[in-house]
Amino acid sequence: MVATGSLSSKNPASISELLDGGYHPGSLLSDFDYWDYVVPEPNLNEVVFEETTCQNLVKMLENCLSRSKQTKLGCSKVLVPEKLTQRIAQDVLRLSSTEPCGLRGCVMHVNLEIENVCKKLDRIVCDASVVPTFELTLVFKQESCPWTSLKDFFFSRGRFSSSFRRTLILSSGFRLVKKKLYSLIGTTVIEEC
Repeated sequence: MVATGSLSSKNPASISELLDGGYHPGSLLSDFDYWDYVVPEPNLNEVVFEETTCQNLVKMLENCLSRSKQTKLGCSKVLVPEKLTQRIAQDVLRLSSTEPCGLRGCVMHVNLEIENVCKKLDRIVCDASVVPTFELTLVFKQESCPWTSLKDFFFSRGRFSSSFRRTLILSSGFRLVKKKLYSLIGTTVIEEC
């Protein structure tokens, strides 16, 4: 049986059906009264806020990759798989939902793993006015395509050096490690492959 709005209005016909099924009348009415007050309506403002926060995180990650392109990665283009930054932002929001200050208490270290070596790209502080309560370490992974290194070899023989013509392709996999700064409980690792 599923409790619906028509049963919560204490319709005598519905209640008599339940009584015939062996339900005690006192507990039945108090149960319906309880659910009338406990089950909240969905808050549409919260959904909009979460979507806006997720999009802001996506922009922060994309800006981090864009800034790191020529300075730390030595390439002219970074190709990011579709929805990768969206998935990462959703995981970051999920991990921050159990924290005392939420996302505002987050410091994120962004790295890139190239041939089993991690290269630091950036440090993102979500809200500088809040003392951090947890750290996230995000590790992007480079796509392992043999044709990219071959392409770089041919371009390096040309007029332009490979550092300006190189295209970095990110894998759809990433690693996200959460470390609580106020607790002795271990770290949480999310690995997407």
